[in-house]
Amino acid sequence: MSDIGSVGRADVAGVLAQMRAIRAEMNAQVNADMRVADVASGAGQPQALREPGASFGNVLGDALSSVNALQQDSSAKAAAFARGESNNLVEVMVASQKSSVAFQAALQVRNRMVSAYQDIMNMPI
Repeated sequence: MSDIGSVGRADVAGVLAQMRAIRAEMNAQVNADMRVADVASGAGQPQALREPGASFGNVLGDALSSVNALQQDSSAKAAAFARGESNNLVEVMVASQKSSVAFQAALQVRNRMVSAYQDIMNMPI
């Protein structure tokens, strides 16, 4: 009876080791893909920030364009996955999270800008 238990544990340990190896490989691939994407896109920095003397309107417009591009990319990848054209769920989820974080950041910037505008408008002259 102890032979069956030790064989079962050895099988489980082997499967767990394989799963850990696959997970490590997937994490390494995702990290490499993200580094390549960051380098290609200028590390997520809007074009206007890389130019000296950029105006606030240009910076804001480029940031919103970047958020829009991330959301469209996320939607396209999710749709391709739903149609069965892609089977890379990790890529779909990473794109979704990137677009979500970018949107939340843009929302917080908007909230701060509205708050600053209200503070300025409520100042006595």
